Amino acid sequence: MTTSAIGYPRIGKLRELKFAIESYFKGDKSQAELITIAKGLRKAHWQQQATSQIEHISSNDFSFYDAVLDTACLLNVIPNRYQKLALPELDQYFAMARGYQGDKGDVHALAMKKWFNTNYHYLVPEIESNTDIKLVGTKPFDEYQEAKQLGIETKPVIIGPLTFLKLAKITAGQNYQHYLDATIKAYSDIIAKFAALGVTWLQIDEPILVTDLNQHDIANFEKIYQTLLSQKGSVKILLQTYFGDIRDCYSQVIALPFDGIGIDFVEGKESLALLQKYGFPADKQLFAGVVNGKNIWRNNYAKTLSLLTQIKQKTANIVINTSCSLLHVPYTLQSETKLTIAQKAYLTFAQEKLQELAELGQLFKEHDPKQHAAYKSNQTLFTREREGTNQAIRQKVSALTEQDFVRLPEFSHREVIQRQTLNLPPLPTTTIGSFPQTSDVRVNRAQFKKGEITLEQYTAFNKQKISDCIELQEVIGLDVLVHGEFERNDMVEYFGESLNGFIFTEKAWVQSYGTRCVKPPVVWGDISRSKPITVEYSEYAQSLTDKPVKGMLTGPVTILNWSFPREDISYKDSVFQIALAIADEVLDLEAAGIGIIQIDEAALKEKLPLRKADWHSEYLDWAIPAFRLVHSKVKPQTQIHTHMCYSEFTDIIKEIDQMDADVISFEASRSNLEIIDVLKQNNFKTEVGPGVYDIHSPRVPSTHEIRQTIEKLLTKIDKQKLWINPDCGLKTRGEQEVVASLIHLVKATQDVRLEL
Repeated sequence: MTTSAIGYPRIGKLRELKFAIESYFKGDKSQAELITIAKGLRKAHWQQQATSQIEHISSNDFSFYDAVLDTACLLNVIPNRYQKLALPELDQYFAMARGYQGDKGDVHALAMKKWFNTNYHYLVPEIESNTDIKLVGTKPFDEYQEAKQLGIETKPVIIGPLTFLKLAKITAGQNYQHYLDATIKAYSDIIAKFAALGVTWLQIDEPILVTDLNQHDIANFEKIYQTLLSQKGSVKILLQTYFGDIRDCYSQVIALPFDGIGIDFVEGKESLALLQKYGFPADKQLFAGVVNGKNIWRNNYAKTLSLLTQIKQKTANIVINTSCSLLHVPYTLQSETKLTIAQKAYLTFAQEKLQELAELGQLFKEHDPKQHAAYKSNQTLFTREREGTNQAIRQKVSALTEQDFVRLPEFSHREVIQRQTLNLPPLPTTTIGSFPQTSDVRVNRAQFKKGEITLEQYTAFNKQKISDCIELQEVIGLDVLVHGEFERNDMVEYFGESLNGFIFTEKAWVQSYGTRCVKPPVVWGDISRSKPITVEYSEYAQSLTDKPVKGMLTGPVTILNWSFPREDISYKDSVFQIALAIADEVLDLEAAGIGIIQIDEAALKEKLPLRKADWHSEYLDWAIPAFRLVHSKVKPQTQIHTHMCYSEFTDIIKEIDQMDADVISFEASRSNLEIIDVLKQNNFKTEVGPGVYDIHSPRVPSTHEIRQTIEKLLTKIDKQKLWINPDCGLKTRGEQEVVASLIHLVKATQDVRLEL
C-alpha cells in the first residue's frame, strides 16, 4: 500500500516565492537570486514529502507563475508578439504572464481563465498559424535531476496533450485537430528524454477528461495515447485525472496500456460506480484520490477506509492518493497560533494531508484498524457536535418563500426610474471598487490588528484616505465614485470577519494566480450578521461629494466559493444563510442614502459543475436565487450592480440575466471582448460594463486604445446600456499606473460622447 501526492503548494510556507518574484519585478533581486530561492523551496517541499513517507513525490509541480504557461514554453507555443520583444527567456515568460510595456515594446498578457472548478487561474496558450509545436524547453528534466541529486526519486508531472490543446486558444482559425500530430511528436520526445534519464514514473495530467467530451475528443484521446504508450519504453505512465469522474471515457481509458490511472473519488460522483461496473485491469495501479486536495477539513477515516475496501473488491493494486494537487490548500497548520486546539483538530492543510495519506496507508494494511490510536483519535471528531449551531438562522432559511427571491417592479420599470433619479451621462464611467492598497494602508491595518493604534486612529486614517480617493476621482472626472476599500484586506475575508460563523487564519495563503495569494476564511458554523459592516465608511464617502458613491459588498455565492466551505451541511443552506446576512447590509446602506450598491459575484461560475447536466440541479438552482435574495427588498430607485471576473460566462449568460441586477460589469479585456457577442445574441436586458482594460497587467492603456474598445462595444451594445470601467478592482496596482489609466479611460469616454 503506497501513497502519492499529485502536486504540492509552490509558494512556500510563508509565501517566499511571491515575495521573491515581486522583488525581481521591482529590480531588487537578480535572476540568480530568484532562481536560488526557487531551488531552496523545491528542496524543502520534496524533503517534506519524503519525510512524510510519501512514495510517489511529484517534480515539475513548481512554477514561477503557472504550469500551463510552463507547458506552452516547453512546447514552443510562444506568440510572435512576445518573441519580437527579444527579451531574456525568463523575462519573456513573465511578459506572457503579465504583459510588457517598456523600451522593447508594448504587448498585452495572455488571457487568464479559471482552472476548471477552482479559484486558481491559468494562462491561456495561444497557437498561431506559424506556431511550430515541438519540445524546446528543459524545465521538467532539470527539476527531476535536481531532486535526484538530493537522493529523492520523483515522478515528473506534465500537463497532458489533450488538456493543453483543448484549453489553448487557436488564433489561426483552425481547431486543435490541426496541431495534434505535432503535439504527439513533442510529447513522444518528452517521454523519450525522461526514459534516457531513468525516470520510473511519469505523471501526465488530463483533467479535461472529467468534462463533457464528444466522440471526436475521445477518438483524439485514444489516438494520442496509442502512439505515446507504444513508445514509452521503460517509463511507467500514470494518467492522472481530477476534479470529477471520467464517465465519458472510462472504458477507453482502462483499455489503453497505462501503468497507472489516477481517479478522483472525492469529486468524482460516479467514480466508484464506474469502477464497479467496468472493473479495473489487474496489470495497472489505481491511484485512488481519497484525500481531498481542495478543502481543509480532516479526512473521516471510517468513510475513507470503507471506500477503499469497496475499491479493493475490484483491484488490489491501490495507491492512496490526493484527489488533486495540494496547490489548492494552504501550506501548513504549524503557522497558525490563534486557532484553538479544538479548531485545529478539525483542519488539515497540505503538510498535514501528507500525514493523513501515511496514516490511511498504514490503517488500510491492518486487519482491525479500529483498534489503532490514529483511527480512534480521528473518529472522536466525527461523533461529537461541533460548536457554531444557530437554530434561529436555520429556521429563517427554512421559512423562505418564493416571494423572498423576487424584486418588484420588474427591470424595465426600474431602469426608467433609476435613469431619472441618478441623471447620469451616457456611457457612465466608474471603477470596480478598490483603489491601490499602498504600504501606508497595509501598515495602518497591521498596527490596528496588533493593538499599536486605537480604533479612532485607525478610522481617522481610513477616512483621510477615503477623502483623498474621492477628491482624486472627481479630479479625474469619473461619474460614479467608490470609497476605495482601504479598510479591507480581502473582499471575502473582510466580510467574514464581520459575520458570525467564520474563523480565520494567519498564514493560510493559497495561490490564486502568479504572485497573487488569498487567505480564504473558514465557514465554521451557521452564518449571521450582528451589526452593520460597511455603512459608516460608505456614508462618509457619500457626504464628501454630490456624485453617487457605490456601496461595495461581496455577494453570498462569492463569499461561499472563496471560503473553505462546511462539509456537514449543504452549500445551498450555507449560501442562503450568507445571503440573508448581506441582505440586511444592503437595506442598511439604502437607508443611509446610498443610491447605488454593488454586490460582487466574482466567483459565480467557480463552483459550476464541470458537466452541463449537473449545472442547474447541483448549482444554478440555488446560486442565482441566492443573489436575488440579497437585493429583493430594495426600492426601485436603488440601482443594484454586480461584478464578475476571470471566468467564462458565455454558457450561462441567460442565468446571469436572471440575477435581476440593474448593471453587471464583466472582466472582458483579456478575452478580447468575446462576451459582447454573446450578450447581443441573448438579448441581455441588464446594463453592462465590459472591462475596457486589463488591471492584472502593469501596462497603461492609451486613450486611443480605450477609445477603440469603446467604439467596438457600441457596435454591439446600446449606448443607453453601456458603462465604462476597468475589468476588475485596482487594489494590486500601483498608484501612478492607476491614475494614468483612469485619466485615459475618462478622456476616451468623453471623446466618444462628443461623437454620440
